[in-house]
Amino acid sequence: MAKECSSSTCDKSSCEGCEHKNNPQSLQEAMNVFSDIKHVVGIVSGKGGVGKSFVTASLANRMAAKGFKVGIMDADITGPSIPKMYGLKGAAQADDNGIYPMETRNGIRVMSVNLLLPTEETPVIWRGPIVANMVKQFWTDVVWGDLDYLFVDMPPGTGDVPLTAFQSLPLEGVVIVTSPQDLVKMIVKKAYNMADMMKVPVLGLVENYSYVKCPDCGKELKVFGESNIDAIAAEMNIPVLGKMPIDAEFAAKADAGIFHEIVNPYIEAADAVIPQ
Repeated sequence: MAKECSSSTCDKSSCEGCEHKNNPQSLQEAMNVFSDIKHVVGIVSGKGGVGKSFVTASLANRMAAKGFKVGIMDADITGPSIPKMYGLKGAAQADDNGIYPMETRNGIRVMSVNLLLPTEETPVIWRGPIVANMVKQFWTDVVWGDLDYLFVDMPPGTGDVPLTAFQSLPLEGVVIVTSPQDLVKMIVKKAYNMADMMKVPVLGLVENYSYVKCPDCGKELKVFGESNIDAIAAEMNIPVLGKMPIDAEFAAKADAGIFHEIVNPYIEAADAVIPQ
């Protein structure tokens, strides 16, 4: 029988054989009893503002277009954007079985804190433990039903709330989203190392804001500088799953709440690494 560690006596020798040391996913929460989810994939970033939600929704759309049953857990509790992208408004319904996700026009089931707040502009002014607990509740209390894929829009960074998501959810892999800036290598490695410490495979990298095409001549303009993503991916022995340009049409559809119309061609390579 694995022994429990005690904070008063814990040292290197006493932790040998500790169940938490040998089973890094021992803190996983039980799935809602009315849910059956085959694959859980996280989309992460070392910092905010790199398009993590955009990639999450793009991956979900691609799999939904292939005929799979798909859900999105918007675990970025303090910066939720998934409902707005799909035009979802109003309060999610609940009963004795749990909370029910809302459904997009292309059939993706979505749960986000914005579907539980009075308005989408209501700020989430909660302390860390409450935010972390909400992530757990999106797994334990939401009636997802039968899903082939649940894509988790993870909280940015490597702090307490992302740690809770890594520990609480049965992630089969994560996709790291980044941008072509000088600090990318350091930021990507932080996200990569966190996943590695949690024993969760990194499926690949997606670079956002790679370039913008001149509307007149079609030339690719590297507004954030030259990309180093291929070299970074090679160093970590993981694939580059896509380099996404700044696309005004995509942005307009997200702002208009009609992201369901988008099938993002720039991340086609992700299809090969998504768990089957």
